Amino acid sequence: MTDLRRTARALFAAAVARANPATALAESLKEHPPSLPLPGGRLILVALGKAAVPMMRQAIEMLPTPDRAIAVTNPENVADLPDVEVLAGSHPIPNHMSLAAGAALRAALSNLNAKDRVVALISGGGSALAVAPAGGLTLADKTAVTDLLLGAGIDITEMNLIRQQLSELKGGGLLSAAQPAQVFSYILSDVIGDDLRAIASGPTVAPLGSRSMARDCLLSHNLWDGLPHAVRTHLATPEDPKQSLADSSVTSAHLIGSNRHSLIAMRDQARRDGWAAHIVNDALIGDVEGAATEILTAIQAHETSRPTALIFGGETTVQLTGCGRGGRNQELALHIARLGPRALKEHWTFLSAGTDGRDGPTDAAGGIVDSGTWQRISENGGNPDALLKNNDSHAALKLSGDLLITGGTGTNVADVQIMLLSRQ
Repeated sequence: MTDLRRTARALFAAAVARANPATALAESLKEHPPSLPLPGGRLILVALGKAAVPMMRQAIEMLPTPDRAIAVTNPENVADLPDVEVLAGSHPIPNHMSLAAGAALRAALSNLNAKDRVVALISGGGSALAVAPAGGLTLADKTAVTDLLLGAGIDITEMNLIRQQLSELKGGGLLSAAQPAQVFSYILSDVIGDDLRAIASGPTVAPLGSRSMARDCLLSHNLWDGLPHAVRTHLATPEDPKQSLADSSVTSAHLIGSNRHSLIAMRDQARRDGWAAHIVNDALIGDVEGAATEILTAIQAHETSRPTALIFGGETTVQLTGCGRGGRNQELALHIARLGPRALKEHWTFLSAGTDGRDGPTDAAGGIVDSGTWQRISENGGNPDALLKNNDSHAALKLSGDLLITGGTGTNVADVQIMLLSRQ
């Protein structure tokens, strides 16, 4: 089992390395360079997301000296950059730091003109790291909505459709703030399917939809009545028709990396190491309990006469019924620990982790479990069934010694999972 765990960790490291934001950005800047400011114009660099610092560092290395540079990231990834204003926001729930970061980003883009150029570096996590409440909404309103959505088990695209309608920053908000300057966006995707409108809630591209679409989504999930009154009022108010800038000559957006690229890196590394490796599903979504069943069903359909690595990627959700601490990767790993011993005959190890190094509001990237995990939780004084029911996956995996803790990775391309199977 030790060898399987070592291999699983090495393959996760390969996934993170492939999502290296500096490398990905360097390649994209060479292939799709931004135009430079016209005479008398200014160059503004803004970076938003968990990969903001390495992307900003790379941009400064390759582009002319900017007139202003500002980066907003999560506290774990904050680093000093010469002549760059680096701010920390909060994730996954926005706080006063996120509010200040949102104001700073918008201020950096105010009073620009057509001679100016903006290079925007966007990565996952930006939805919470910087916020600018729309209309008469408050930070408390935004926080309450985010809390409600995270506990409802809806997917990231639906979540960001709703958040865009409550923000002056998302759904093209940064693009609007920068007009009439041209904006060149370089985007690292943490969203399955790589819809640029959903990544960090699309600050430099078109919105996912309208207020009425957001309202219909909330109603369909029975969440409308749980919203703050001010939010319901805002979403029920017809929006002013406005011209979309996202498809005009003032913007250019490029995808520089994604979850799929990291899955391929895991597969190729496993094959070089002698494993029969296959990408089984690159769009693993839905509730973690259903995802665990889906994973095990898929594994049982594969031939495993030789050591096999089966790879998955996506972004699952958790339906909160308890008050424990954890994250979707830890809870998915715990479900596999519960179901795996009955479903699998081979020696096995399963890893599920966020490529950003942080799973939910915890210090763990995810979990790495095996056939003995469930028993170890009990042996160390825990009730695994009760812990799982209470959404307390972090405590459960801490008892079994199965937390995967990496620290912030400086990138974010959603989650990866790997099941290693061996008859030895």
